[in-house]
Amino acid sequence: MAVDFELPPDLAALQTRVRAFVADQIVPFEADPRRTAHGPTDDLRGDLIERARSAGLLSPHVAREYGGLALSHVARAVVFEEAGYSPLGPIALNVAAPDEGNMHLLEAVATPAQKERWLRPLATGTVRSCFCMTEPAPGAGSDPSMLNTTAERDGDSYVINGGKWFITGAHGAAFAIIMADAKDSGATMFVSAMDATGIVLERAMRSLDTCFTGGHGVVRFEGLRVPATDVLGEVGKGFHYAQVRLSPARLTHCMRWLGAARRAQDVAIEYARRRHAFGKPLGEHEGVGYMLADNEMDLHAARLAIWHCAWVLDRGELALHESSRAKVIVSEATWRVVDRCVQILGGQGVTDETIVARIFADLRAFRIYDGPSEVHRFSIARRILRGRRSPEKSEAKAE
Repeated sequence: MAVDFELPPDLAALQTRVRAFVADQIVPFEADPRRTAHGPTDDLRGDLIERARSAGLLSPHVAREYGGLALSHVARAVVFEEAGYSPLGPIALNVAAPDEGNMHLLEAVATPAQKERWLRPLATGTVRSCFCMTEPAPGAGSDPSMLNTTAERDGDSYVINGGKWFITGAHGAAFAIIMADAKDSGATMFVSAMDATGIVLERAMRSLDTCFTGGHGVVRFEGLRVPATDVLGEVGKGFHYAQVRLSPARLTHCMRWLGAARRAQDVAIEYARRRHAFGKPLGEHEGVGYMLADNEMDLHAARLAIWHCAWVLDRGELALHESSRAKVIVSEATWRVVDRCVQILGGQGVTDETIVARIFADLRAFRIYDGPSEVHRFSIARRILRGRRSPEKSEAKAE
């Protein structure tokens, strides 16, 4: 049976719109001084959001009733790659982490009242959010079963105590989705305003990547009282909801970083064409030409892995195995691409003379967050040995 990889006309047109929007309206902001060591400021984010809103491209992944375009996962693969061509593109379109994943989770799990309170302003770009799951040792990291943050029922509320870190976007976020152990009921998700009494932002963490508004924070909960009406979904189903969020969120990370790697490749190609060494253009030397060729193959393989997983998700399946596989393939392939681009550019590859050095630093973290490659390989290996190769409709616990 023949497989047609040609984009439908409407999606091809949308791809062209997003590509032109990023090139013409977003790339010029890359030199803006409001890009800081802890990510673009909220002021810069606001300017970018308004441009996407005016272009009719804001939050294209969410339902139309919240102002989005209700894109399928395959369509997101196309659009998010184009957004990722600039580090500021996902912020402009309001498809950056963690907000994009939180919007997906809220659409899937939240009550109508919760959607109006939390999802609608998030989808319109009015506010930001964060997702509080990772903890310092001996708490939950790659192993979510080590969850140490507790939530104890007290009348019509839960009282949350514990600590989280590497919380992307915590500084400046309007609300948080918090994973905590509700004692006998198990892992549960809660939603709380970030200015609530009992939430302490201890500090911002300095990191290699500087592409997320609000950076990465250390958060402490000291007697945070959350009404029972702000439990997200059902008590005790936190691990299941984490997979509802993380399976597609891993994939959308892949989509965005594929666009960034493609940008690095374009910069390297142009440099290899115009830079001469030893009597001919740099790209005509086999050592450089082969690196560019390897990059093209890695980009192609990464795109195929993304599209296959997106297709599985569009069938209504949770795609845990597929998203783990795609995450490893894409994070490692895009890393190889950008590393080769740095090598091709030489001195310019390790300075801010081009965008490549910034992409290089930002992309390195991708092999760690949303599960390091080693954890995904461990999960994939277990499934292979159990003979579970096909996608499943649901999964009650974290892999």
